[in-house]
Amino acid sequence: MSLPLPAPALTGADLTLGYDGKTVVRAAGISLRTGRVTALIGPNGSGKSTLLRSLARLHTPQAGAVTLGDGVEARTLHPKDFARRVTLLTQSRPTPGGVRVKDVVGYGRHPYRGRFGSGDEDGAAVVERALELTGVAAMAERPVDELSGGELQRVWLATCLAQDTGVVLLDEPTTFLDLRYQIEILDITRDLADEHGVAIGVVLHDLNQAAAVADEVVLLHSGVVRATGTPAEVLTADLLSEVYGLRIDVQIDEYGGVHTKPVGRHTQRLSRLPSL
Repeated sequence: MSLPLPAPALTGADLTLGYDGKTVVRAAGISLRTGRVTALIGPNGSGKSTLLRSLARLHTPQAGAVTLGDGVEARTLHPKDFARRVTLLTQSRPTPGGVRVKDVVGYGRHPYRGRFGSGDEDGAAVVERALELTGVAAMAERPVDELSGGELQRVWLATCLAQDTGVVLLDEPTTFLDLRYQIEILDITRDLADEHGVAIGVVLHDLNQAAAVADEVVLLHSGVVRATGTPAEVLTADLLSEVYGLRIDVQIDEYGGVHTKPVGRHTQRLSRLPSL
């Protein structure tokens, strides 16, 4: 018998979103739950990042509402109050020159500070915890503009964690990273949910990464939520092939893991080659 789902920590209901009079997301619904990872997937232009940004209050809905777990509408909160509850790691951020890692991570404490940086008694401990969780404590004194792309991405994630929120939104956090840093980011994402009870919403392009890290998958196509459910329920060959416009094979391993394989003219030929 399956256990009941945790209550939602952040919900978007009937969200319609657009730019310059053009609707790009229509009547979308999504719920992020405590201690669970929800992955948003879909082709380019399907509305994944727009939907995520609306949950972070960076995109005002044309219709619908974003609601916190206690029933409070996100739009009614003061920006600092909202920032104590929800944080977003965007796709790109400007890198400040000559600023130490620990100072950049300290930027995440802005919702808790008064004028001139006062009033944040727990700030130093929370920043130290964020550095440790993301594995960047050893580089705390280094200038961020000397870091590699993967190291910098972990620093920005630490900055988000320093906000100490119950909801963390990640917009394509593995893009442009090499394989090692992709896996590290996904491991941290899973740890935040499993060990710290954080509700995670993450936009991913890689279907196998979504299958590996997510408890729930939301598949968007042309601005519409086509399916929501477990990876095994959503990542089916028929549905993925239809949405992405090419053949995608799906296999379930002995542990219940889902593995997808897009099949093109040349990948199909390579799959017939004998193993070495």
